[in-house]
Amino acid sequence: MSQHLRDGSSEQRRPRFEKERDMSIDMKHIDGKNVGNVILYALSTCGWCKKTKRLLNDLAIEYDYIDVDLLDGIDREEIEKEIKRWNPRCSFPTIVVNQETCVVGFKEEQIKEILSS
Repeated sequence: MSQHLRDGSSEQRRPRFEKERDMSIDMKHIDGKNVGNVILYALSTCGWCKKTKRLLNDLAIEYDYIDVDLLDGIDREEIEKEIKRWNPRCSFPTIVVNQETCVVGFKEEQIKEILSS
């Protein structure tokens, strides 16, 4: 399912985390320039998370994101466990690039640098 956003990019839902119980958590996908596997863990009400999404959109970067606060129960627990692998404080926004690099918080210059290399 695809939805067009105000900036002209499109958003798609796609399963990212397969679980033992044959369920998956849908991450939203934003089309753009592929610079690797970029995942944004965010909160729907977080101003810094919104700024991070806007930055990624302005840079026209392809990425997947999930608003963790909109999850319930075991889905939320699984995602929080994944975030804590990269960011033990489980704060937001958290960006993971290529399962190698993590940026915690809205750090515009660091995000731009990582995504341009």
